[in-house]
Amino acid sequence: MPDSEVDDLDAATAAFTRVRPRLFGIAYRMLGSATEAEDLVQDVWLRWQAYDRSTVVSPEAFLATTTTRLAINVLQSARKRRETYVGPWLPEPVDTGADPYLGAERGEALEFATLLLMEKLTAAERAAYVLREAFDYTYTEIAGILSATEAAVRQLVSRARKHLTSERHASVPAAEQRELLTTFLTAARTGDMAELERLFTPDVTSISDGNGRKGVARRPVVGAGRVAKFLLAISAWFWDDIDVAWVQANGRTAAVLRQNGSAYGLLTVSATAEGIDQVLWLVNPGKNKAVPAAG
Repeated sequence: MPDSEVDDLDAATAAFTRVRPRLFGIAYRMLGSATEAEDLVQDVWLRWQAYDRSTVVSPEAFLATTTTRLAINVLQSARKRRETYVGPWLPEPVDTGADPYLGAERGEALEFATLLLMEKLTAAERAAYVLREAFDYTYTEIAGILSATEAAVRQLVSRARKHLTSERHASVPAAEQRELLTTFLTAARTGDMAELERLFTPDVTSISDGNGRKGVARRPVVGAGRVAKFLLAISAWFWDDIDVAWVQANGRTAAVLRQNGSAYGLLTVSATAEGIDQVLWLVNPGKNKAVPAAG
């Protein structure tokens, strides 16, 4: 290979490496899957290698545009695949222990509760919201990425914001969320009904993502009393051979549940000022490779 081609490939590699965390951050927020995001970023790298880079004015803009447009396509096909999913689908966890923002300007759209709400947005709304709120792209830049007018982008972001804020109150600070999770785990292990109900909001929801795994609830359990009774029922057997390790997942504290030395799944809670409003069990064996390693 001529020296000029080597130098060009080195420059291309350097440009890609420099923005890779951002590309992964965009893809993950769009797809809610660390595995799919990694695959997509790899696809972007292959396209970048094969592209006529002499025509590219801004590698960063080109790579972000390619990532976003591919993510929109993947999201649309992923939603069709999820129609055959057994039971509730939850976002795949992502390790934020080292990078709490995953390449973004801010940590927006990383919490499980927000990612779940974003599933209700159109692909274009989700893309516009992610680029604007997490990565601070201008409306003009987003318009170029989405091949839309600036006015249309402003509408997309506005609709996304309204949808998210209308369905969810602000989450508690990270330290308070960890304290609530710790207290919750103690009460869940012992089946302390009174303590559990004290921790919950009236409409708390327990959601288990097992994709048909034996012994995993296939429907959400809703209401403080019902969720407490559910936890009381499983406390007699579930926790006997479970060890817990703490990790940082999606910007919040989560508990890795280990059974016989291997990961059974991930448990976390989301909370507002009124208390725990979601208990999330990510126990699909196929997603365990995405569970962050305990430190």
